[in-house]
Amino acid sequence: MSASSAPSWDTVPTAPSHADPDPLVAARHSFFRYRHTDAPGTARHHRPTGDLAMLLEAEYGIGPRAVPPDEEPGLGREDRAVASLRRACRLAVPLTPEALLAHAGGGSRLGAVLTEMWPDTVRRHGARYAEETLRRALLHGAPDAARTAFLLDCAQATDLSPLSAAEAAGLAARTGRTARHALWRYLHQLPDGATLLPALDTASDPYERLLLAPPDTLTEEYWPATGILVAQTMLQGDLDTPGQGPSGGLSVLLGGLGDRLARVDGIAGVVTVVTAGPDDLARDPRLLRQRAPGHWVLRLPVDTPGSPRQHARPGHHPALTWWAVRLLRSLPRRPDVLHVRYADDASLALAHAAARTGARLLFTAAPDPHRTLVGKHADAHDPQRAESLRADLHHVFCADRLVARADTVIGIPGHPGSRDLLRHFPVLADRYGPTGPAAPPEGIAPYVPAADEPSQRQRMLDDLFADGGRPDALAPADRALPLLLCVGRLHPVKQQDLLVRTWLTTGLWRLTTLVVVGGSSGLSTASERQMRDALDSLLAGQDAAARRLAMLSALPNDEVRRLERALADPRDGVPAWYVCPSAKEEFGIAVLEAMEAGLPAAGPLRGGVAHYLRDGVNGILLDTSTASGLARGLHRLASLPEHRRTRLARAGQHTVATRYSVADMAQALAGEYVATVLGPGSASM
Repeated sequence: MSASSAPSWDTVPTAPSHADPDPLVAARHSFFRYRHTDAPGTARHHRPTGDLAMLLEAEYGIGPRAVPPDEEPGLGREDRAVASLRRACRLAVPLTPEALLAHAGGGSRLGAVLTEMWPDTVRRHGARYAEETLRRALLHGAPDAARTAFLLDCAQATDLSPLSAAEAAGLAARTGRTARHALWRYLHQLPDGATLLPALDTASDPYERLLLAPPDTLTEEYWPATGILVAQTMLQGDLDTPGQGPSGGLSVLLGGLGDRLARVDGIAGVVTVVTAGPDDLARDPRLLRQRAPGHWVLRLPVDTPGSPRQHARPGHHPALTWWAVRLLRSLPRRPDVLHVRYADDASLALAHAAARTGARLLFTAAPDPHRTLVGKHADAHDPQRAESLRADLHHVFCADRLVARADTVIGIPGHPGSRDLLRHFPVLADRYGPTGPAAPPEGIAPYVPAADEPSQRQRMLDDLFADGGRPDALAPADRALPLLLCVGRLHPVKQQDLLVRTWLTTGLWRLTTLVVVGGSSGLSTASERQMRDALDSLLAGQDAAARRLAMLSALPNDEVRRLERALADPRDGVPAWYVCPSAKEEFGIAVLEAMEAGLPAAGPLRGGVAHYLRDGVNGILLDTSTASGLARGLHRLASLPEHRRTRLARAGQHTVATRYSVADMAQALAGEYVATVLGPGSASM
């Protein structure tokens, strides 16, 4: 489905909404199925309380019994505007430019829905009319930097010229950084605009220098001329530093996938799109580098240290779109298909860039935060939780827009798979039928041993068991104890604090050692600092237990896999387990890598791990929703006899070897890419 074609919600074959106890699901099924009439069994049969009740009613309420959003008690002006505009966007209501721009300069979530609706408004009402409306708003509205930036970004996104180059340059000279950057982006699109940009030596940092520089061809290296060129996005974290900041399993997955996909017949190459802040650009100014034969990494500059945090991403949407369009057009050849993951504003920005550069769009949809939203916010009343609720509803909207914009939607393999996806995205049943969209397999790249692999493994074990008095090591005398290994970024959803608390309070520290790997070694993110503070508090006064806990900063992926192999080697005498205490995992690449290395693994019941880890057969499933549930699981694995532990490890290793190869994943995705670009029936090329 193209971005310009509006989906019809009238005939979506969904189950009656009253059959589902989740009020979000019921509201969405009622909304998408019944467009003009009040549906029997709508969400009011399952009405929650507090802010969730009001916001669901405002955004999804339908028919004569629904309370109009401007009359809903307890909702603020912006809540009402956001709810009304989201409904109009989902229903493809043709709002005028004046109606949309009346909201310019509002909050970030309001700006996000306006940004999403603006291109269609221009198509429906004409470029000249929209341009005149923008000019009036810019010249006669109240002077406001955020409003000016938004209006200029609207113009730039739809190739409109409401201001002359001289007018824009004059404004840029007397505005703040955000509006100034928007004006510079706007000047780049005008025939004579670049001549009025400030000189490069006036830039305050590497980001501004790139913003002021003329576009250039990004590479003179060999560039494939035939086959499909694929772009994939990794806009959260860094591709090369898994376990640090927001970088997690996705960076490992996409790195190995891009390397392998570039070698599949019919695929010309892969461009993995990442972000780079001013500090990153100061260390390395390159915007394009070759990671492996046929696999390039393209860096989109962002005006923030590191990757933009989730709550700030709506504000980066216009700039990300602009940079993506500019840099993708600067490649010797533009990508044929762009694959986005995550339902957020960064993915929406890249979806807009795909439409402007002629690339087809493929979106990996997941029912997140949909499936946990009501449980988290059913009775939210306090301001902090209410803000989190609004953020989750915003991500639900982003997911809907990505589904509507995507030429192809795919799912994530896992239990309950397509059934769960169709439950939370009722429109997908109309597009893909009762079985839902394809869910290509995921997998891990093969491990490549170092030339001196045995000595490197021995060194890692010697370092790990060097001194129990060190925070990053264990005592040599504890080498015979069962060891629990946990690897991942330090974040509340990963629940390293729950793991350590359970290990301490249940007395498992007397029977086992614990090794936690993750987190930046230098500057830490807020989530990392929060987790480290929580772990320090838990260990305060627990000197004996602290000697049996080793905290290591994030390691490169090859070193993590080498450590896992060293621990799994029976000749070294370390009876180790891999433990994933996350609240949920969409798939759990780190769990698969541990299983592949030969470690018996324990992972969460919730999420995708249960798709491949069968309790008592090739690993152990843990109830990570509570400390008591996790305690039961940890005691269970610690008490298993050695022959059972070994049997689970071998079964897990066999599972990965036979079912989870990155080569199979690349081949399956290549078929989806070919079919998306060339049409159904072409995937076998």
